Amino acid sequence: MVVTAGLSNPSSTRQVADRISDAVTTAVTARGEALEVKVVELREIINDLAQVMSTGMSTQRLDEIKRDLSAADGLIAVTPVFKASYSGLFKMFFDVLDQDALNGMPTIIAATAGSARHSLVLEFAVRPLLVYLRSRVAPTSLFAATEDFGSSEGAAFERRIHRAAGELADMMVDSASAVGGLGGVTAEGQGTERRRKTGVLEADDEITPFAEMLKGLDGTPSK
Repeated sequence: MVVTAGLSNPSSTRQVADRISDAVTTAVTARGEALEVKVVELREIINDLAQVMSTGMSTQRLDEIKRDLSAADGLIAVTPVFKASYSGLFKMFFDVLDQDALNGMPTIIAATAGSARHSLVLEFAVRPLLVYLRSRVAPTSLFAATEDFGSSEGAAFERRIHRAAGELADMMVDSASAVGGLGGVTAEGQGTERRRKTGVLEADDEITPFAEMLKGLDGTPSK
């Protein structure tokens, strides 16, 4: 799955995300596996994110995205740089995920900015965030400044994309080999370190009644 936090349309952040996903698709295909890519444009669900952050009530569209993400074989996360860090929209999305939503998730992190002076944002902000959520972040991070488009620096950036794509493909194929291949692999039965939760309440989830939770707290012995 691709998560991109670009705000404009067209967006250089989305452009970078597409280049990365194309390279990953090529790398996975070269390893004998098929790959379906889903893209989430965070600007399109900004109202859904605002609602859950302000009221605690999720939306059907956001719940579907959470399910798709937790069931994905890999993640490409791309953010523009605002005020020397990831964008608020990017952070808001990861704030609403369940703590276990990305357990063991092979991940590429990438960022775009107007100047190469912001390149360390990936290492001091984005990588710690994704590692905190227990994803497996590829060693090669991808930062694109304005000069990386249509110049000699762009060729070097393209080589970094293919290196990162190869790293992600290796992690995805290795992870999937233990559970039967890519394309529909979910987190169920993959061991504790890979078990993911969507944070979405399902109809068959076991729920402790509130009255049961309060037993013994009012001075009445619980039975």
